[in-house]
Amino acid sequence: MTTPVAGVSAWNLPNALTVLRMLVVPFFGWLLLAEDGQNVALRWWATALFVLAIATDRIDGDLARKRGLVTDFGKVADPIADKAITGMAFVGLSLLGELPWWITVPVLIREWGITIMRFVVIRHGVMPAGRGGKTKTALQSIALSVFLMPLWTFPQPDLWQALAWVVMAAAVLLTLVTGIDIALKALRLRRTSDRAAMKRARRAAADGR
Repeated sequence: MTTPVAGVSAWNLPNALTVLRMLVVPFFGWLLLAEDGQNVALRWWATALFVLAIATDRIDGDLARKRGLVTDFGKVADPIADKAITGMAFVGLSLLGELPWWITVPVLIREWGITIMRFVVIRHGVMPAGRGGKTKTALQSIALSVFLMPLWTFPQPDLWQALAWVVMAAAVLLTLVTGIDIALKALRLRRTSDRAAMKRARRAAADGR
């Protein structure tokens, strides 16, 4: 876990890349959904924009760590940006009928439920994305990238579809497992944080009067 450096401004290049990743979400959605997703050129542009947005996740994280620009804003905003771009891909593919809603809905509930939970427990401490979450995001990104491509134009499209489904199945499984793990960590943080200890101490002092 990288600790935020005291006095570092949130206005820095890594955070700017994170915000930029959020801003491209509607443009990515438009490219994906235009002409019912059947325009080959637009599907390639949508795929390219998705891959580029996902790539900035690694870039901004490396920059923040190497240059000592880690901030609480970045640690909270970075996973939100990831969820925004991948969430748009899940929803868009389901709207096009290329990905079942029974996959998209549980994934979105997990992703945004965890995000809301991070804000609920932020008074006790910031919960950055862990290795499991990063692996989950990587698997989701690979699977979604393949689904986003105009696979019907590929030689042996069924083989590519099968590959995409194998990676997606692994991503969904890891998504649910890491969601449970993060929820347990949040509960533990609420019990063991300095804020919780102070509340217990005040309560004990009040009971001892």
